[in-house]
Amino acid sequence: MKRKQYNWQLPPEIERRLGETTYGRQRAIYEADHLLIILHVPPEGTTSERENVVFLRTPDGKYFCNGKEGGEIRLRRLLESYDNAFEKYDRMYRRSDCSVELFDVMKGVVPLSRAAANLHAALQSARSYIKGDTFLIAMRDEAYEVSRNFELLLGDAKINLDHQIAENAEYQAARSEEMATAQHRLNVLAAVTFPLMAIAALLGMNLPHGLEGLPSYVFWVVVGACVVIGLGVMGWVTRNGDREDH
Repeated sequence: MKRKQYNWQLPPEIERRLGETTYGRQRAIYEADHLLIILHVPPEGTTSERENVVFLRTPDGKYFCNGKEGGEIRLRRLLESYDNAFEKYDRMYRRSDCSVELFDVMKGVVPLSRAAANLHAALQSARSYIKGDTFLIAMRDEAYEVSRNFELLLGDAKINLDHQIAENAEYQAARSEEMATAQHRLNVLAAVTFPLMAIAALLGMNLPHGLEGLPSYVFWVVVGACVVIGLGVMGWVTRNGDREDH
């Protein structure tokens, strides 16, 4: 695919520094009193494709964008598009309350932060070539603010995500400890009752106990008492007890 040609005449010195298929990374090229600034629109999603926006400053101080006049307006709009992207992900970050939503924010902010940093570097390079251009200075400063905003947002999202991961890890550790305590108590109960139940089952013990002639409601009293004892044992097993059982 051949590099897109615009309706302007570039000096041969600049043409020799451009590739045949693409304008390449964000950068500034200054040759023969012409300044070419290659920038990218804000990336969307995780695609590696980047759309170029090419600005040309002629020796008389006029700015062109993609072969057309009005380069100053187009450069301001480009920076506004980065600001709009920042506002979008900043709102997403403020509404996020789980790790999945934070991952979505970071996934979108990472390429934007990288592109904004490269945009600022390109305008800073252009500023070093044309030192007295106040418009270029203002655009460079705005690009710095955009890059810094994305950097801060990405850092905040990472800190918030790390905090949630640490909280979840602590919660899982506490739950694992509680389950280990409950399992230990069940093992203690089994150790106490297993010999008695095993011997009774092995010998088929059904000895007279003197309660055979009592009214039938006694049976239900015994059942109720067993239920109460069972609930007490369940509470003992599941509650957060001391560590002397370990």
